[in-house]
Amino acid sequence: MVAIGMPGAHPAQDPAAPARRGWGARIGDFFGLSSSWTRPRPPLERRDLVLVAAVMGVGLFALELVRSVGAFEDTTAPVWGQWLAVASGALLLLWRRRHPLTVGILAATHMFVVGVTMPMVMGQMTLQVAYFIALFSAVAWARDRRLMLLVVSGIVLFMAGWLLWQFTLGSGVQEILDSIKGRRRWGAFSPVTAGVLLTFLINLIFFGGAIGGGQFSWRSARQRARLAEQAETITSQSAALQRQAVLDERLRIARELHDVVGHHVSVIGVQAGAARRVLTKDPTTATGALEAIEASSRDAVNQMRGLLGTLRDIEGSMPVDGSAEAGHRAPEPHIPDLPTLVAARRAAGLDVSYDLVESPEGAAEALPGPVSLTVFRIAQEALANVARHSTATRASLVVRVRTEGPSPHAEVEVLDAGRPRPGTSGSGLGQLGIRERAQSLGALVDIGPRATGGYRVRVRIPLGESHVRHGE
Repeated sequence: MVAIGMPGAHPAQDPAAPARRGWGARIGDFFGLSSSWTRPRPPLERRDLVLVAAVMGVGLFALELVRSVGAFEDTTAPVWGQWLAVASGALLLLWRRRHPLTVGILAATHMFVVGVTMPMVMGQMTLQVAYFIALFSAVAWARDRRLMLLVVSGIVLFMAGWLLWQFTLGSGVQEILDSIKGRRRWGAFSPVTAGVLLTFLINLIFFGGAIGGGQFSWRSARQRARLAEQAETITSQSAALQRQAVLDERLRIARELHDVVGHHVSVIGVQAGAARRVLTKDPTTATGALEAIEASSRDAVNQMRGLLGTLRDIEGSMPVDGSAEAGHRAPEPHIPDLPTLVAARRAAGLDVSYDLVESPEGAAEALPGPVSLTVFRIAQEALANVARHSTATRASLVVRVRTEGPSPHAEVEVLDAGRPRPGTSGSGLGQLGIRERAQSLGALVDIGPRATGGYRVRVRIPLGESHVRHGE
C-alpha cells in the first residue's frame, strides 16, 4: 500500500542520483569560499610602476585632447582638480595587488565622487580602465574570499543604487529628454527606456566583466599553484624513491658481502685447522688444505672487489628508476653453481649431500635471476652456519623447483643433525639476511631446531607466471 497525503510521506529518491545544490553553494564554489588556498601577496614590482605611469600619462594626455575640442565647457571644476582626479585614479593601481580590497573600495569611492562633481571627467576612457582594473584586482588578488565577496557585493549594490537614484530622483531622465528635444524618434523603444536600459547594460558588462575576469584569474592562479605543488611533490617523491633504491642496493650488497665473507672465511678456517694438524705428519694433505685456502681466499677477494666496486659507484651509476642494475658486476651465482658450493664445503670437511628435484626437467634453469640467486645465497649461508655453529659433520641440501601445477614454487632446505657448538652463538645477521631475502620475494621461512634433533633452514618461494622465463 502507498500512503497518499499522509504527513512524512515523501517520494522515494534514487540514492545514486546526485544531490541538487542550491545557488548559494554554486556561488560559493565559483568564488572559492571554501578553498583553503591563499594567493600569495606579491611585492611592488616594476610592472606596477609601468602600469600606473601608462594609465596616468595616457589619461592626462587624453584629458587635454578632450578639453581642446570643447567637451568640458559645462564642467565647472578647475583644471587642476580634473588633473588630480585622473592622476589619483591611476595612482590607486600601484597597490592593487598588495591591498586589493582597499584599492577596490577607494576606486568605487573615487568613481562616485568624481562622477558627482565632474561627470565628464569620470567618463573618460582611462579612468574607466582604472576602475575596471581596480575591481578586477579586488576579485583576483583578495586573500579572504568571503570578505572579497562582501566588499564586491557592496560596491555593486552601491553603484546600482546610484544609477537608480540618478534615473528616479536625479537628473538622468531629464538629461535624456533634453538631448532628444526636437528630434524625430527612430528606434523601437522610447528614448527614456532605451537610455535607461542601455546604461544598465553597459554597467552590467562593465562590472560583470571585471568580477568574472578577476575570479577566472584567481582560479587560474590556484590551478597553477596546485600544479606547481604537485610537480614539487613528484620531484621530492622521485628523489626519495631514488634514495630508497640506493639504500636497498646498499643493503643488498651488505647481504652479499656477509654471505661471501661468511662462506669463504668458514672454509678457510676449517682448512687452516686441518692443515695445522697434519702439517708435520702428512705434508701432502696439508698442501692440499693450503691450496684450498688459497683458492677460497682468491675467490672471496674477487667477489668482494666486485661488490665494493659497485658500492663505490652506486650513486653515480644508479638509475633514476631505482633498478638494481648499477655499476659493473661480476656474474652472480645461481642454482647451477650449487654443486661447486657443495664441493667446496666437502673439501672443507663438511659432508654435504645435494639433491635437485625439478618438475618439469630444466625448471631450475628457467627461474629468473633474483629467485635463483636467492636460493643459492640461502643455501650458502645455511651451510656456512652449519660449519660455524654446529657440531654436525654431515648436512643435506635439497632444492625443489616446481613450475607446473596448482602451487608452483622454488624451495631450498638445509638439514643437519648436530647440536649448537659452544661459544659460537653468532651475531644473527646471517639468519636476518635469509629472512630479508625471503621477504623480498614473498617466501615462507622455517628456521629453527628440529623436533628430532638438529637444525632446519627451509625457504619456499612462490612462483607465478612472471617468475618463470619461458622459451629462454
